[in-house]
Amino acid sequence: MPDKSYFAHETSVIDEGARIGEGTKIWHFSHIMKDARIGERCIFGQNVCVAGGVVIGDNVKVQNNVTIYTGVEVEDDVFLGPSCVFTNVTNPRSQVVRRSLYEKTILRRGATVGALP
Repeated sequence: MPDKSYFAHETSVIDEGARIGEGTKIWHFSHIMKDARIGERCIFGQNVCVAGGVVIGDNVKVQNNVTIYTGVEVEDDVFLGPSCVFTNVTNPRSQVVRRSLYEKTILRRGATVGALP
């Protein structure tokens, strides 16, 4: 097994095909799905889920219990506070399949989302 340039806690799940930048740390019970792209020097707290197709820049800090669904793009130096969730469908319904209608959300460089003092 080749050496990784990032740290992933033994309880985290990194799907084959996920791309993770150098110096990134992924903590307990987090799941990085296939085709997710994560930049360098990011930190993912415990129980974070990053869906396939999500793009995350460099120096991004994601606190515990955050879910980032397909269609979200996070630029460099963004902070995502504890337990925030990004959805990708307006007016979601369980009986309607809208995968072809996923919307795009862009968090611009330096943005802060979620819990603040």
